[in-house]
Amino acid sequence: MSMVRFKGAFIAKLAAASMLLASSASAADLVKVAIGNPGVGETATADVGKKRGFFAKRGIDLEISYTSGSAETVQVLLAGGADVAIAVGTLGALAVYAKGAPVRVIAASFTGDTNMFLYVPANSPIRKVEDAAGKSIAYSNAGSSSQMMVLEAKKQFNVDFKPTATGSGPATMTQVMSGQVDVGWSGAPFAVDLLEAGKIRLIMKASDLTAMAGQSSRVSVANSNDLKKRPDVYRRFMQAYRDTIEWIYTTPEGLKAYAEWANVPESIGKRSLDEFLPRAAVDVDKVAGLEQNMRTAIEFKYLNAPLTKAQLDELVQIPERMN
Repeated sequence: MSMVRFKGAFIAKLAAASMLLASSASAADLVKVAIGNPGVGETATADVGKKRGFFAKRGIDLEISYTSGSAETVQVLLAGGADVAIAVGTLGALAVYAKGAPVRVIAASFTGDTNMFLYVPANSPIRKVEDAAGKSIAYSNAGSSSQMMVLEAKKQFNVDFKPTATGSGPATMTQVMSGQVDVGWSGAPFAVDLLEAGKIRLIMKASDLTAMAGQSSRVSVANSNDLKKRPDVYRRFMQAYRDTIEWIYTTPEGLKAYAEWANVPESIGKRSLDEFLPRAAVDVDKVAGLEQNMRTAIEFKYLNAPLTKAQLDELVQIPERMN
């Protein structure tokens, strides 16, 4: 081979190698996310953020899957089908950690008691929780924030109703409207349009329950092994999540994108954010009320004893903010 041909081949190989390295360096990091109960509460963030480029901007490629609720979401995570589980009931997160599962809380998902509510069909004779003695009241599944709401309602109002697992918001609506279940659960924006149209009637908001005030009822959890292995990926993931929330709540374009995600008019989207999902409730950086959450978890037999401070410090590992 002549020197010219050798140099040409060498340069070509060098260029190809450089392109491969550049491609590898610029490739986005994949984060698989499982989200419970799509259409309910704060579950818009990952989908909206992906579509609007907030995660790509931080070098994150999201793979999103949806489940019917908290217990299923955690199972997907533990089975390796997801790196992050979003909108997990705090009771469930505490329980699986206490059993030794490799999970860490990387964010508060929802804090406070404004999001969820109980409803009945417009023609139901049930007007308030006290009217539901002997009736069935829905929650999504075990360990969820909706189960916490229903159990706390039973305790506070001292009514002997039947807590009934019904799965997702849409599945619950079908069971309620067909008469299989007497009282349904929901979380805005799901079913807010039906409230406004008078097709269903609200009988209780979670804000009527003193025990739920100020608690983070839902959290986001990550696989602890992957979190330890890829800390920078999780920092970028969480910052993109924060960026998306800020955009939804502070810009007309964000409100429009949220309403499109929820498949509701902007007026319903705005009511959902203002009344049921205020900005402070979706602050990811503080998991609040863990002491009360642990007392509730013990009372309802999700924990045998409170976690120690060392355990809580290990469990809650919120990635730091980035510029």
